[in-house]
Amino acid sequence: MELEVRHLRVLCTIAEAGSLTRAAAALSMTQPGLSTQLRRIETMLGGALFDRGRSGATPTAFGELVLARAHAVLPGIDALLSDTACAARRLASPDRVRVGSVGAPLIGHLLLAVRKFLPAAEVTSRCHYSPVALLDDLTAGRLEAAVLGDHPEQALPPRDGVILTPLVTEPVFALLPSAHPLAGQEAVRLDELADHDWAMPRPDGDRTREYWSSVCTAAGRRPSAPHEAEGRQLVELVRAGLAVSLCQATFSQTPGVTVRPLAGNPLWYRHVLAWHRDGPLAPHGDDILRAVAAGYLATCAASPVYAAWRLHHPGMAQLPHAGPHGLGSD
Repeated sequence: MELEVRHLRVLCTIAEAGSLTRAAAALSMTQPGLSTQLRRIETMLGGALFDRGRSGATPTAFGELVLARAHAVLPGIDALLSDTACAARRLASPDRVRVGSVGAPLIGHLLLAVRKFLPAAEVTSRCHYSPVALLDDLTAGRLEAAVLGDHPEQALPPRDGVILTPLVTEPVFALLPSAHPLAGQEAVRLDELADHDWAMPRPDGDRTREYWSSVCTAAGRRPSAPHEAEGRQLVELVRAGLAVSLCQATFSQTPGVTVRPLAGNPLWYRHVLAWHRDGPLAPHGDDILRAVAAGYLATCAASPVYAAWRLHHPGMAQLPHAGPHGLGSD
């Protein structure tokens, strides 16, 4: 783990709030998640930054030193980001559209929509595990659009000039080895899943792991997660029978792994599209949303487990931009 600008912002927020509870609320984080992040920052920097007690969080002498440097550095960084964002938007051309995406099924649909409505544009894309990093790039003018995602109580922070449009909130499903005993069930209880070793994404940047852990803890079961992986590596750990995990409802099922709904739908994931208010996609926003929503519905239909879930849970995964009749268009 390397020190990042957002870590300095976290420390300043804690100092200003005077407690981890108030700071967590200001940062749209859970208090346990913020405590974990603070411990990692303290370990990285080499000392305790705050004395934590009933009266709140007070900077230590070492913390005062770090905060003094942070307060000296952050205004310059903010000015740099603001100036470069303005310059990038001035230089931006409707002939170039850079798209970023987290691991989600929407990137292809978004790129096709951009090509349809801006046929002369040069369209490029890149992926990143962290929606916050992509949002930073969008704000700074390094991207024109992005596919993002978040979880309940972990909404992406608003940014000046950036339009954040939620597309759909879908359930999170269990990802199992095909030979696993739970794979034969129509739905898997979260407490049953927590009895097995998990593979989880790394805890920094993307807050997925924090969300999974907090929901499991609230249910009274905190799973053991000896494996830290993302994407293809996570799937391979599950396929090998070394772990169970969670996945998006639209996960493309592959040989050796099985997707099952979670009983009671305790976890959710929200797909969000974002672009600049004054960028080249803004005039086509509604059309792009409808095109991406239609593509998402096609992806749902091609995911048998999710298609069956949607059939039995009408109205629970609404797509307001799916078409003139909303969800009824699927």
